[in-house]
Amino acid sequence: MTKNVLCAIDINRHEEEVEVLKTAQRMAALDDAQLDVITVVPDFGASVVGAYFQEHDVQTAKDGAAKLLDACVKDTLGEATNAKVRHLVAVGSVYEEVLKAAKLSEADLIVIGAHRPDFKDYLLGPNAARVVRHSTCSVFVVR
Repeated sequence: MTKNVLCAIDINRHEEEVEVLKTAQRMAALDDAQLDVITVVPDFGASVVGAYFQEHDVQTAKDGAAKLLDACVKDTLGEATNAKVRHLVAVGSVYEEVLKAAKLSEADLIVIGAHRPDFKDYLLGPNAARVVRHSTCSVFVVR
C-alpha cells in the first residue's frame, strides 16, 4: 500500500510536466496517499558562478520557485487538490535532492518525467535515470 507519492517536476517546463503531475495524482489517489511535489533550484553556490550570487539571491529564487510550483500544481490539478499537496522547493542537484526528499518523507513511490535523451545523456545520465538507479523505493517514469 502506497502512503506517500513524491512527484518531481521542472517548473520551467510547465507544459511538459502536466502529464507527470496528473499521473502522480492518479497514483496517489489509488491508495489515498499523500502527494508531495518537489522542484529543485540549481545551487550556484558551489561553482565559479556562485561568487556573483548572495544568499538573498538564492532565497529570492526559492521564493519565486515556490510561487511557480504552487501555480503549476493549481493549474494542473485544481485548487482543491492543490490545497492537500505538500510543495517542496530544494536547492542543489536535481537527482540528489529528489532522493533526499524521498528518504525524508518516506516516499513509497517517486513519479518523475523523462525527456528523449540527448547524446550527452548517454554519457552522463539524465536525472530520471539517476533517480531510478539510486532510489530505494519504486520509481514511475513518465515519458
